[in-house]
Amino acid sequence: MSAPDDVRRISSGGPYEDVIGYSRAVQLPNGLVLVSGCTAADGGGPYEQAITAFGVAFKALEQAGLGPEHVVRTRMYLTHARDVDDVGRAHKELFDAVRPAASMIIVSGFVDPSMVVEVEVEAYGGAA
Repeated sequence: MSAPDDVRRISSGGPYEDVIGYSRAVQLPNGLVLVSGCTAADGGGPYEQAITAFGVAFKALEQAGLGPEHVVRTRMYLTHARDVDDVGRAHKELFDAVRPAASMIIVSGFVDPSMVVEVEVEAYGGAA
């Protein structure tokens, strides 16, 4: 089974993309761009990890010709409820003017236990 020719797959060159078989982002012909879960591999607290993770997502959006102003939905996965305020502060700093639909979900953990935040982003740039 092959994918439609008008679906663009965007790679970040991350090590897990080939190992697991996914794209950093997928751009659909209807203008929607779906960005896979992004994390911060360089440590830091929940605020810093959220800023870094959203930065990874923004780089993927840039490859699709979009920016943070095109974001229509975010999902934030946290390993601890105590980090809600820090991650929420990062989200507000990045998206206060945009106001995407957003979810914040507490999960049991990530592949790397030093990671406490993972984010997903969906953006819309208009139909091609």
